[in-house]
Amino acid sequence: MDVFIWEVHLLGQGRAVQRFKQVLYNEASFLFSCCSFGSPEVPGTDSVSCFGRGGGAAGRRAHSKVKSTKLLEVLNALEDGDSGHSREEIFIAPPDNASGDFTDEDSGDEDGPRGAQLPGRVLQASVVAEDSGTGEDNDDLELQPAKRRRKAAGEPQRFWAKRDIRPDFSNWTASDPHIEDLKNQELSPVGLFELFFDEGTLNFIVNETNRYAWQKNVNLGLTVQELKCVLGILILSGYISYPRRRMFWETSPDSHHRLVADAIRRDRFELIFSYLHFADNNDLDDSDRFAKVRPLIVQMNGNFQKHAPLEEFYSFGESMCEYFGHRRSKQLHSAKPVRLGYKIWCGTTSRGYLVWFEPSQGTLLTKPDSGLDLGGSMVIKFADALQERGCLPYHIFFDKVFTSVKLMSILRKKGVKATGTVCEYRTERCPLKDAKELRKMKRGSFDYKVDEREEIIVCRWHDSSVVNICSNAVGIEPVRLSSRPAGAAKTRPPVCQPSLVKLYQEKVGGVSRLDQNIAKYKVKIRGLKWYSSFIGYVIDAALNNAWQLHRICCPDARVDLLAFRRYVACVYLESNADASSPARRGRRLETESRFDMIGHWIVHQDRRTRCALCHSQTNTRCEKCQKGVHAKCFREYHVR
Repeated sequence: MDVFIWEVHLLGQGRAVQRFKQVLYNEASFLFSCCSFGSPEVPGTDSVSCFGRGGGAAGRRAHSKVKSTKLLEVLNALEDGDSGHSREEIFIAPPDNASGDFTDEDSGDEDGPRGAQLPGRVLQASVVAEDSGTGEDNDDLELQPAKRRRKAAGEPQRFWAKRDIRPDFSNWTASDPHIEDLKNQELSPVGLFELFFDEGTLNFIVNETNRYAWQKNVNLGLTVQELKCVLGILILSGYISYPRRRMFWETSPDSHHRLVADAIRRDRFELIFSYLHFADNNDLDDSDRFAKVRPLIVQMNGNFQKHAPLEEFYSFGESMCEYFGHRRSKQLHSAKPVRLGYKIWCGTTSRGYLVWFEPSQGTLLTKPDSGLDLGGSMVIKFADALQERGCLPYHIFFDKVFTSVKLMSILRKKGVKATGTVCEYRTERCPLKDAKELRKMKRGSFDYKVDEREEIIVCRWHDSSVVNICSNAVGIEPVRLSSRPAGAAKTRPPVCQPSLVKLYQEKVGGVSRLDQNIAKYKVKIRGLKWYSSFIGYVIDAALNNAWQLHRICCPDARVDLLAFRRYVACVYLESNADASSPARRGRRLETESRFDMIGHWIVHQDRRTRCALCHSQTNTRCEKCQKGVHAKCFREYHVR
């Protein structure tokens, strides 16, 4: 039996949630942990985590003869409820035989019904436990009911005192010479993107793709130039999308895309894309479900960390890489979206630069460290990745999915600052004022205690709801008034905010910014391999990081993410086009990008060519147009 890991997040409330609970109760005698989370987009979010056999001690006590609930039953239960404006998200993991050769292809097809081709081994997979919750929280959080947990043997007793924290961390004084070097190089958007998809990464993908094709008795002969054309088309599909990707090459006037058609032939693109590969099938780790893309993950993590801005504040959370898109509903009048996707653990800067990522494989394959849960152990791994650049006093922010007093203690011993919202049952019996009593007090009221031995503070603060925040580095003072948006200032007067609450609100949103940037123009083309959508996620993340560096290095350029992507796509397709193509031999390529006034850079070239405007010899050219142009002719050449 193939075992998958499913975690269902129901954004919104209604009959769908109740129906989902009813199905699980009737079919499998499952135990539920229903927690209420706040969400920046949708207030009042229900998160339902499924616990069954193999999901912990409670699941093991379930009756052994009870039939496990299948994913198909969960999806049907969600569709039978009222659609409203709700959205269901199901996080999945790859199959347990993901390193097998046959899993290179799946039964999905971009030209078929969206999500209707889910394989039977996926739909009939059992629902098992996943020890995690939703993504980032905001201020409007409600406390979870305390859960009884037996105290671990040898766990030290904590002594809580009513005073402010006295942290012993050093102040942040580190400089970032690498960013200064990037500023001096004045790299174009393509140059910044190729910091991540560099020559080594491209050659590695080319070699592994050719090796895989050779193993299938196909002489592919892929080159770096062709791979860049493929990447350019994938990037372009983020902002120009057709129902079928072959429409890019159609001769119909309503769909033909000359830039794509002149860059690479359709059948050649299809052949390369079908054999795109990132690991040697003869040397895979069977215990790693992401073994097929593990070399790419290692390579990109190294490049992301190498060029990351050296900052004090970082955010950690969960991202989602969509797998099969929206599943078609059984009822014609219903169009409720059900998103299936991989969960990605992400560590970002406060602006959204992705520093480190790791796809989740669930608690079945990932053993938590140091007595922490899965989320806490991922935070430790991110902290270790940050300290590879030096043991500096980094400050990491995360939500209550990850936070515990024990995690704060471990990070403190590593010399890493941390702040996050925390569930009441993870505060290790910190004697704070009861939440019900605090709600009766005026907004802005708070109570706090500090662990005297390890200098860890837990604060309970009342605003629109009651929230617990824990930190090993920031205390109560100074207490400031909250800043409200202009529209809300009349109805919601400013309230008192402890220092750790205010800093948390300002710095925690890095993963949300990353998700927003990726979702705007994400790669739309996917293939038959189960990990094809993950490859698109990596490309989108690299573009986001390159754009973030561009904003830092060229603050006056005012190039938004769309213009940045268009520049990279156009340069890759124009400069790496197949010169032997009959279409290119028959006419001179003059695209509209010459006059779009976006991303044209004058660069030096080693071999002198003729200027495209005055036709005299020049040693400079336009990097985007790939035409020789004098500096004096540059402006006139790009104006109609």
